[in-house]
Amino acid sequence: MRLCELREKEVINLCDGKRLGCIMDVEFDKGSGKIEKVIIPGPGKICGVFGTDREYVIPYSCIRKIGPDIILVEIQEEKFLQKY
Repeated sequence: MRLCELREKEVINLCDGKRLGCIMDVEFDKGSGKIEKVIIPGPGKICGVFGTDREYVIPYSCIRKIGPDIILVEIQEEKFLQKY
């Protein structure tokens, strides 16, 4: 799967059913080339531009399922919402 395909999928939190948004960026492990984390704009952001200065930084291990249209994650929102 390509990064552009991941960015088109909406991310849903399984814990509360909340829509978190779409993936804006990913962090890779330099040695293995594997995805370590996905980054999603925080609440109130539109296309990653307008809104707050927070973002969700979600470890790849928290991703439960990648479907054709959505990505399901299982997180406690307050733990993964970070200021940048």
